[in-house]
Amino acid sequence: MRWLVTGAGGMLGRDTVEELLRRGEDVAGLDRAALDITDADAVRRAFEEHRPGIVVNCAAYTAVDDAETDEARALAVNGDGPRLLARACAGHGARLIQVSTDYVFSGEARVTPYAEDHPPAPRIAYGRTKLAGERAVLEELPDAAVVVRTAWLYGVHGRSFVRTMLELEGRRDTLDVVDDQRGQPTWSADVAARIADLGARPSRDAAAHGIFHATGSGEASWYELAREVFRLAGADPDRVRPTDSRAFTRPAPRPAYSALGHDRWREAGLEPLRHWRSALHEALPHIRKEIAQ
Repeated sequence: MRWLVTGAGGMLGRDTVEELLRRGEDVAGLDRAALDITDADAVRRAFEEHRPGIVVNCAAYTAVDDAETDEARALAVNGDGPRLLARACAGHGARLIQVSTDYVFSGEARVTPYAEDHPPAPRIAYGRTKLAGERAVLEELPDAAVVVRTAWLYGVHGRSFVRTMLELEGRRDTLDVVDDQRGQPTWSADVAARIADLGARPSRDAAAHGIFHATGSGEASWYELAREVFRLAGADPDRVRPTDSRAFTRPAPRPAYSALGHDRWREAGLEPLRHWRSALHEALPHIRKEIAQ
């Protein structure tokens, strides 16, 4: 079976391609230059050339703040593009794994993580457009689509909060970091592994379809995450100082609480992602090496 990974130039796309190759899978990774998922003709040609049995859509408009003033463009990439891919999958008998986000929820919960079946209620344009993509693929491929929501993603490739903290640690004496927003730091390599696990399940396995939450276990604030990055890097974590989100004004407000529940993994016979601290401990040396190059 051939895999096709769109958005293969991004953090998660690159990790997904690398994970599939490591497992010996036949995979074609297409970055934005190779495939614009909003172009119906380009999607048709890609399917005719590669004949995928399963598609992983990592392509996305991820500029959260810019989406507030460019929602039409964000919707084209995050909503219309996935629908084009889903229709192509339907025509070729292929499955589709659509990557989504915690921003489909309001972020106003306080105690209980959002379950996979919790009603979405996005507050900002980015969340609305990603929800449109979720609904598109589940409508077009009700028996052959998977939605994988992730959040607070960091990895070896590309920009992330973790990488920024590592870089700033060497340039600033102290850092003020938000302590009133909580979520689940998630290593992109762990998400890529779970995507590969889901794709390896038989297409007739109903437990491997639908919505899954691929985020690190446990919870943290950005402040707590920054302190842990400093500690693992051998720096004094007390150089990180807590502040609240009112100190940072952004066009798109960030959710106060975006922890996600993980019940669907066990229903599918798989374990949720490991605790975020364990993943960070493994990931940090690789990210530091990438920064040094």
